[in-house]
Amino acid sequence: MPETHPLLRLLPRHDRRVKEGHPWAFSNEIAMTPAARALPPGAPVRLEGDDGVRHGTWLFNPHSLIAARRVDADPAAALDAAWCRARLGAALALRERLYPGHPYYRLVHAEADGLPGLVIDRYGDALALQANTAGMEWLTPALVAALEGLLSPRLIIARNDAAVRTLEGLAEEVKPLAGTPGPVTVEEAGLRFAVDLLSGQKTGWFFDQRENRARVAALAPGATVLDAFCHTGGFGLAAAKAGAEQVTLLDRSAPALEIALAAAGENGLTERVTAERGEALEVLERWGREGRRFDIVVADPPAFAKSRRDQPAALRGYQKLARLAASLVAPDGFLFIASCSHHVAPGEFADAVIAGLLRPRRAMKLLVQSGAGPDHPVHPLLPESAYLKALLFQLG
Repeated sequence: MPETHPLLRLLPRHDRRVKEGHPWAFSNEIAMTPAARALPPGAPVRLEGDDGVRHGTWLFNPHSLIAARRVDADPAAALDAAWCRARLGAALALRERLYPGHPYYRLVHAEADGLPGLVIDRYGDALALQANTAGMEWLTPALVAALEGLLSPRLIIARNDAAVRTLEGLAEEVKPLAGTPGPVTVEEAGLRFAVDLLSGQKTGWFFDQRENRARVAALAPGATVLDAFCHTGGFGLAAAKAGAEQVTLLDRSAPALEIALAAAGENGLTERVTAERGEALEVLERWGREGRRFDIVVADPPAFAKSRRDQPAALRGYQKLARLAASLVAPDGFLFIASCSHHVAPGEFADAVIAGLLRPRRAMKLLVQSGAGPDHPVHPLLPESAYLKALLFQLG
């Protein structure tokens, strides 16, 4: 096949990371010639070192700090529906081995699946697609065609409302890409939840916490459970299904709590599930003063750090959250606490949480340190893509 993609070159002595297999090339590593700057965002390019070594096909955005993202070792790769189908087929084959007969998972997790900046979540015959880079935006029509050929979904929704799109010069939008919007459900651990793909959080459901929800639920028989920042009640309802005596859901969102209570009713759990609306940190502090206690406390908040400059405040926030949540844990009870902040490293998060737990002088055992499930694979050279950090403690 003729090499039709435009050719870009790395600057002299700026090819080490790319040669080592890193899937990104930054704007200060590439010769940003007038011709390069004139390329449309998302355009496929060939990338070579100044020594002539070919580094394959990349998707290029001249306006982004991460200027090029690797998609194929072949510099002449045709990025069409057939190429997309092969790449998506490989991602699908992995998920079908991980979750046989259970089509509810993250189908594509960006760079680790060879589709940088792309997230696709699967809800049976419905899909939520989020293109967070100009390259994936450009490739979306071919991706939709490939998905239709591979899975024949009744619905594909573009959840392109992530703030990170602005860094790529992309507008935020939510719209159907194929099919007519209608009811969507997710099934997990014998439970069914309604999912709002058009206006729910992120891509509709937090598949990343699946294994952690199961781990907490295994501790729940006979226990009282608080699910703080519960959203639609994934942790709490899983605990109730596993045999918790009483589950309290806490969130500031009335619509999320309505969905959670509806799910409790649909799954026959209403008698053991109650909901409290309020700002979680304020409610935790008040309940601590009042002496309320739970056998298990789950604290799974939204990201505290939206950018690198938010990191110091975020770490203080996680320390405070750990202190307040721990004050509600009964003796020999359990605390599960998590962070989905990309800009907080695992060690930093653990240090902040432990500092918070030291304040009330509780004896502690760290039982599990975990992250997202295997349908969220991590590219080994992009440790920042391992965004989810979770800790499970027993407190004396």
